[in-house]
Amino acid sequence: MLIGDQVLSYGEGEYFVAAVEVAALGQIAKATRENPYLSLNLRLDPTIISGILMDLPEGSAPPFLSGFVIGKADSLMLDAWRRMVYLLDRPEEMAVLSPLIERDILYRLLKEPSGALLRQIVGSETRLSNISKSMTWLRSNFGKSARVDELAAIVGMSPSVFHKHFRAVTGLSPIQYQKQVRLHEARRRLSQTPVDVAGVAISIGYESVSQFSREYKRLFGSSPTQDAKRLYALNPRG
Repeated sequence: MLIGDQVLSYGEGEYFVAAVEVAALGQIAKATRENPYLSLNLRLDPTIISGILMDLPEGSAPPFLSGFVIGKADSLMLDAWRRMVYLLDRPEEMAVLSPLIERDILYRLLKEPSGALLRQIVGSETRLSNISKSMTWLRSNFGKSARVDELAAIVGMSPSVFHKHFRAVTGLSPIQYQKQVRLHEARRRLSQTPVDVAGVAISIGYESVSQFSREYKRLFGSSPTQDAKRLYALNPRG
């Protein structure tokens, strides 16, 4: 997985936890028809995490971390995941038992190095929550020009500290993050209107169509026109 300029590699028996919506590119490095790549996903519920923390001894404030972490699942965590998968064939038991197993999984994540990151998720005034607020603003206002000092002011941080922690959380600078949000939104729009490259570029905040085309190709590997036609052909609108 590539997040910003960081390359993360993880495999069998390991977990990846993301506390915020990071811009990531991933590739499965090893899989065959006989031994396929299989993974499980669990959406982190801050309410459940908070409830577990209330039953744990109060610890010191966790250090500020990046917005993602990789760890090795121990036998107890793997057993909890197995029990969760077991319920897929027993839907009548799912409603009763899955919340208990989910709590078990989150408890074990809290006991691992990932626990500090999970504690940051539920904090209302942590630096992680402040960075998350700025990311939400950038996603909601991707068409507007953004300055680091203005974003820092929104979350009550100095520009230098804000920039440092934003990169730690997302792997990107604030401007790079906004650029990726813009380009992903452009790709979504072009899949619906593949012939209007200039109109889409301007609608997401670009002043130069040529710059948009260069940055689009750098991220997605083909020009906006070529990529849009391919996506439209895969899912044509009638």
